[in-house]
Amino acid sequence: MFSFLLKGDTRAAPYEEHIKRKTLALSFVTVGELLLWPKIRGWGAARITELERRISLTAVIPYDMAICQTYAELKANLTKVGKPVPDNDLWIAATAVRHSIPLISHNRKHYDEIPELVLISETPKFLNLQMEIGETGG
Repeated sequence: MFSFLLKGDTRAAPYEEHIKRKTLALSFVTVGELLLWPKIRGWGAARITELERRISLTAVIPYDMAICQTYAELKANLTKVGKPVPDNDLWIAATAVRHSIPLISHNRKHYDEIPELVLISETPKFLNLQMEIGETGG
């Protein structure tokens, strides 16, 4: 969702009420993903500086052993029940779970099944179901 804010994407609008008068926090993983953009898209210095400035306005949550343990626990439990989650998304979720903070994401599909995660998503659940049916060809 932070990427929507950076880009001025209209999909950020439904989340404005959720973040109003709040300090935005980003997982160290999210920051790594954001810093990847300029490297693969050939951004100029001014745009990179603006990205870094916007990131500096947030609270960046670093890793710690508790996040690592939370990640391992979530990964094991989700693997046992056959509900894999992409690794970076699971690290982001583990950060939120470990710190007991809600995760705001437009990517409901990757986060809906994660136990203990408080997810705020304006993506309708039925849209994810349609996407899954389309992906499987059913």
